[in-house]
Amino acid sequence: MSDAAFDYLRTFLKDRSGLALGPEKLYLVESRLNPICRRFNLATLNDLCTALRTSRRDVEQAVVEAMTTNETFFFRDRTPFDMFRDVLLPRAITARAVTRRLRIWSAAASSGQEPYSLAMLLKEAAPRLAGWHIEIVATDLSTEVLEKAKAGFYSHFEVQRGLPAQLLVKYFSQQGDRWRIDPSLGTMIDFRPLNLLQPFDHLGTFDIVFCRNVLIYFDMPTKSDVLRRIAKALAPDGAVLLGAAETVIGLTDALVPDGANRGLYRKGVTSAAAAHPAPPMRAAV
Repeated sequence: MSDAAFDYLRTFLKDRSGLALGPEKLYLVESRLNPICRRFNLATLNDLCTALRTSRRDVEQAVVEAMTTNETFFFRDRTPFDMFRDVLLPRAITARAVTRRLRIWSAAASSGQEPYSLAMLLKEAAPRLAGWHIEIVATDLSTEVLEKAKAGFYSHFEVQRGLPAQLLVKYFSQQGDRWRIDPSLGTMIDFRPLNLLQPFDHLGTFDIVFCRNVLIYFDMPTKSDVLRRIAKALAPDGAVLLGAAETVIGLTDALVPDGANRGLYRKGVTSAAAAHPAPPMRAAV
């Protein structure tokens, strides 16, 4: 691949997905995009760039999805889910006792393990949430992984990664060599395609946002912009959970750390003053 083609791909991926690739990532681009060349009968990566320049939407989508990291598993890193169960959910039950409404956003939801993990925790807390209207909005750039998430089928390897045995038995049924998640969990989740680089005001306001292990792929200005807009979409007393290697420090003052809980963030004073009310909910536990 020529230097000019590599530079073009780097710019294309930065503009379309926020992915910031350094010059040392040439090998990664080649290993992930050569199969795309074969799929579309393109001889070289230079030819792939030519196809991208002609705005072939099918090629554009395939390139973005091939370069997007979709690593995920049930209850990944465990601590954020313990925090959701032990800190955020009790807070919400108290703060939303009158409205009995709760909206949760799983950004960069990939193949669905994160939102399904949250749905299982909500099901486990069902006695305390009787009569509540709860919605989980799960978004991702990749339509391919969203289709997998909607289908709710996982391999034996996938259900062994992070999923407690008692929850596997309770919420999954084995069908051939795959496991299907209980369809009742799917009714709690609204899977939607979304590029975090684009406006997401239409999603409404959220009480809890999980945006984990995606900002690490962005450059500093993109991180700042995404965090600022997430803060705008957050309820005044809402909370954001980022990945273990992610922070808002030095990026924005629209979100500030929750001093009592590492990895948890709340609205900054200025951002909280500009909050707007949440839209109606749709799904019930």
